[in-house]
Amino acid sequence: MRADTRLTSNLRPSPSGGTGTPGHGVACEGADRPRRVSYFEAARLNCAAMLRVLLERLAPARPHRLTVIVSFLCLAGATGISCKRSLPAQPAPSPTVAGLTVLKDGRWLFTYVDPSGQFETTDKPEIIPENVRKVVRVIDPGKTDNAEASMVYTVDINQLMKDGKAAAAPLSRQAFETAALAQLPPGANSPLSSRPAAPVAQGGPPPTGNSAQGGTGGGSAGKAVVTIYGTSWCGACKAARSYFQQKGIPFADKDIEADAEAARELGEKAAKAGLPTDRVPVLDVRGRLLLGFDQARVEALLGQPT
Repeated sequence: MRADTRLTSNLRPSPSGGTGTPGHGVACEGADRPRRVSYFEAARLNCAAMLRVLLERLAPARPHRLTVIVSFLCLAGATGISCKRSLPAQPAPSPTVAGLTVLKDGRWLFTYVDPSGQFETTDKPEIIPENVRKVVRVIDPGKTDNAEASMVYTVDINQLMKDGKAAAAPLSRQAFETAALAQLPPGANSPLSSRPAAPVAQGGPPPTGNSAQGGTGGGSAGKAVVTIYGTSWCGACKAARSYFQQKGIPFADKDIEADAEAARELGEKAAKAGLPTDRVPVLDVRGRLLLGFDQARVEALLGQPT
């Protein structure tokens, strides 16, 4: 009696999940033990097995139909039909920011921070003060999306003036503003090393926006736009709280000595911005960090686009 001639595939995934050795990935299971073969050989073996079964079924009565089927199988083998798995979709590559070389005699605009903390723009790099030349934004006036761009280019003006050209580095707008302001002397602050031996007793209720209570201060409802990282004894921290309350600016007040999470949060932000954490307050104004309290610099970041 003739053996069962049902059409079946003799391919199964390998124990390694269908990959096997590099360039392979299919195990063919025969009468004895499985052996690993390439996808091409697996396809050839499958086609041969299917052809053998069809020959048994169709020979010798219908040779013309057999010819058509054999031709189809040969064509299928030639076009690469096999048991090869489709590869998973690959993630799209991350966008990259193109490099930019700035020429001294080119048509550029330069945005820098002046001693008061205001951001100014000029087309004459030689007038930029020496102490703030390290981090200056460079703008191509021919582009129309400069005001909305989240990424900006910065250049070292000293290098530009010396060599006649300089490579511009991409930065987020927040990182640029933080780094530019960090070139200035810090605002009013208290070194942590100057902490009094014993906390000074404070009369009246604690300031609104204390981080231990998780609230915001400022005398007006709304999401905090400023975070004060300070201490209870720091005079500059008190001045900052008073200013924001008087102006009705919503703020969060976080004591880095009483709140370990606030100290960790400040440490992470300061490390990314390259700022020290040896003095307070450190102000986070809409993602821009300021070392110390300086009213003019705060107002520049709250109301003046760069």
